[in-house]
Amino acid sequence: MSIIHDLLEKAVSVGASDVHIKPDQEPHYRVSGHLVESGFEILTTKQLEEIVLDILPPHLTEMYKAEHEADFSHVEEDVGRFRVNIFMAQHIPTLAMRHVKTDVPSLSELGLPPVLEKLALVPRGIILLSGTTGSGKSTTLAAIIQRINQNLRRRIITIEDPVEYIFPDQQSLITQREIGLDTLSFNAALKRVMRQDPDVIMVGEMRDHISFMAALAASETGHLVLSTLHSGTADKSIYRILDLFPASERDQMRMSLAANLHAIICQRLIPTIRGGVVPACEILINTPTVRKLLNKNQLDIISAAIETGGEDDMQNFNKSVYDLIKAGLISESEGMRHASNPEALRMNLQGIFLDEGRRILAT
Repeated sequence: MSIIHDLLEKAVSVGASDVHIKPDQEPHYRVSGHLVESGFEILTTKQLEEIVLDILPPHLTEMYKAEHEADFSHVEEDVGRFRVNIFMAQHIPTLAMRHVKTDVPSLSELGLPPVLEKLALVPRGIILLSGTTGSGKSTTLAAIIQRINQNLRRRIITIEDPVEYIFPDQQSLITQREIGLDTLSFNAALKRVMRQDPDVIMVGEMRDHISFMAALAASETGHLVLSTLHSGTADKSIYRILDLFPASERDQMRMSLAANLHAIICQRLIPTIRGGVVPACEILINTPTVRKLLNKNQLDIISAAIETGGEDDMQNFNKSVYDLIKAGLISESEGMRHASNPEALRMNLQGIFLDEGRRILAT
């Protein structure tokens, strides 16, 4: 068997989420959020080049030669499916591979808040999954698609780079398109997606103002648009979106966002006491209060609206972390590391709750 087959087979057996392969270093796995040695031999540059030749899809060969990096999905026979990034470092190939499980987990299996079950079934608007790299955005997005697939008769088009989870049709009719293989780019696919009669459009990532403009246009005509965004908190995602546009267009985009945004879910994965990870979630719902703040350009107090929006199923990271600690899923020390406001969390754990958010909204 090949080196890559053995590496990936062991990765799956030990429950690794990621495999990191670089020259002159023992390959490493990420298990329950921690980097660990794989136990395999140090790989030479020649071995790495052979691995690249073995797994790089033919349609990406020229791009890899020109740009020195490539993203794609790889299926290792009898092992599983992996999302792969190959890049050059000091003129030598380096690989990061993420194991994508065959079965799409449900929202409840992922430990996500019950409100996501409702959000998945809304008929229109924009729902964004935000967070840093490796925070579980893609898996949550897949679970939302699967929730729709199991419950609603919808035409779903996904545009991904690369395709990760494969969705067999259940109640819905799903078509999955991969950048570079089925379409040239996100923008090219989005330009034509409205001609494909979608009810739901899933875009792997919002990368620029063109893709977000297309998402807005789709939501304005009654479609549900799902996508991901790199941002540390739900309220900061608003700034991240507006930063995609020139300053002269931001007011108009903010108004459009107020009219079409449905929700933003921001995630952080936290190691659990028993091993593994659990998501902490910050949830922003576009309630009348949030819409008013967007329209009035009072973005700096949206965090206060999240903090006080429990009746509307909103919550900030501190509330999510607090609940995980109280449920015995994570330790206080891990909670402090992942809380947005550790001092406030410390007070909450002591039974002290200040109503700072309502005071801010009232001023």
